[in-house]
Amino acid sequence: MAMSLGNVSIARIQPLSYNASSRHLPNVLEPVLSLTKPRIQIPHVFVLLTMVILACAAFTWIVPSGEYQRETKVVQGHERTLLMPGTFQHLDKHYSLQALLLGDEVEGKASPVGLHGFLTAIPRGLEAAADIIFFIFIIGGAFGILQRTGVITATLGRLLDKLGDRGPLLTVVLMFVMAAGGSTLGMGEEFIPLIPVFLIVSKRLGYDRIFAMAMVFVAAQVGFAASTTNPFTVNVAQGIAELPLSSGLTLRIVFFFCALTLAVIYLLRYAARIKADPSASLMAGDPFDLDEGTGTVGEFGGRHRAIILVCGAIFGFILFAVQRYGWWMADMAGGFFLMGIAAMLLARLPLAEASKAFVKGMEEMVVAALVVGFARGISVVMADGMIMDTVIHGAAGLLGQVPRYVAVLGMMGFESVLNLLIPSGSGQAAVTVPLMAPLADILGLTRQTAVLAFTCGDGFSNTIIPTSGILMAMLALAKIPYGTWLRFMLPLFLQLMALSSVFLIIAVAINYT
Repeated sequence: MAMSLGNVSIARIQPLSYNASSRHLPNVLEPVLSLTKPRIQIPHVFVLLTMVILACAAFTWIVPSGEYQRETKVVQGHERTLLMPGTFQHLDKHYSLQALLLGDEVEGKASPVGLHGFLTAIPRGLEAAADIIFFIFIIGGAFGILQRTGVITATLGRLLDKLGDRGPLLTVVLMFVMAAGGSTLGMGEEFIPLIPVFLIVSKRLGYDRIFAMAMVFVAAQVGFAASTTNPFTVNVAQGIAELPLSSGLTLRIVFFFCALTLAVIYLLRYAARIKADPSASLMAGDPFDLDEGTGTVGEFGGRHRAIILVCGAIFGFILFAVQRYGWWMADMAGGFFLMGIAAMLLARLPLAEASKAFVKGMEEMVVAALVVGFARGISVVMADGMIMDTVIHGAAGLLGQVPRYVAVLGMMGFESVLNLLIPSGSGQAAVTVPLMAPLADILGLTRQTAVLAFTCGDGFSNTIIPTSGILMAMLALAKIPYGTWLRFMLPLFLQLMALSSVFLIIAVAINYT
């Protein structure tokens, strides 16, 4: 028997999908970027990222080049290439017509990025981000099988039956789960396939697409920024800074709950305004229609319970293995693949049917996966032109000239800006922490405080920067214009940064260790 979600049949809901041949693909960057009234046309995410790459290529001809010496160390069971403080040297640039067109490398000099470097930046970015891209495809396929078994919609229907009339409580519970995953295990990409599911929840509660997106994305990113044991940011940064892993937990836990409370209150107030007046929604003109399939999903039953238990156990082991065995993208992808196989067997799906569901799930992740590779092209260009180290050296020198209470806020601001160019937590840690840790020593700050400045700056900025692959992927699935999202998110982002500043000042005052 199909369950009814308002005017939407949960039995018929299928994940939102993109048809590459359709003339009606939703533009995730609709006309908007005004905080008051949409006036400016913002291009599609792929066009936007390509423009950023082009701008960075142009900067390689203007910004002085330089480099730090590097060394390779094993941090958290993985090799990291770290900068060596005090080794920065400026490099002369080699200008030539060949460099402008095809590239022209000369030993001992920096080569600005020309036409060839610009055109190959995206393919090389896709190659560099291959582990994340294929990880997204695999979890998309696994969730496709889970969706086909009906376990997601059946479980969701049961949850809504029990808590559907208590929207605020349901919101708090779901956001806490998402935030805990981000804070403890650095989960982000894993939540991308959940967007279609949360759209159903939001519609059933009488809210909009932004509410659905925020329940998943904002909660996960708040947890990611207010890291407790996040292996991709705080643990990597602490390892580089030569601090005990997962140290300084007390302040981090308090910060986590304060940040999550702030985000939950902000979202609940937005939801209350929509309830009181639907026209108050930032997407008031959106009909909020969800794509419907033709399949029928029965009520929650024994097979659904078995799938939840088995897949939950597999997922739990994946999380354990990340911490205990240092699993990375390929290992985690294998775990999700096993989850899909287990769901197929327990639901007794024919192989042909399960294969179709797996492929369909991957198809829905195409935009999400490719955005990650496009974004990586930015750091590829800056590395080619050897200007990334110059930016870092300049920032470190400036921070060394100001009082420590100002410097710690400057560290967070610098990490936030740099995240636009290096939207990878572990990658940014490997680039900046080797400099920020000894700089903290010079300024009279603890290295733990420098790590906190890094996690706050890197994490919260992910909620607004257009180079964040996770953000743009989720906006694409939720069909929310980027400008509209900024109108919703910027006030909360500023509040979270203000909260971070308070905790950083406290960390300086108490010599946080």
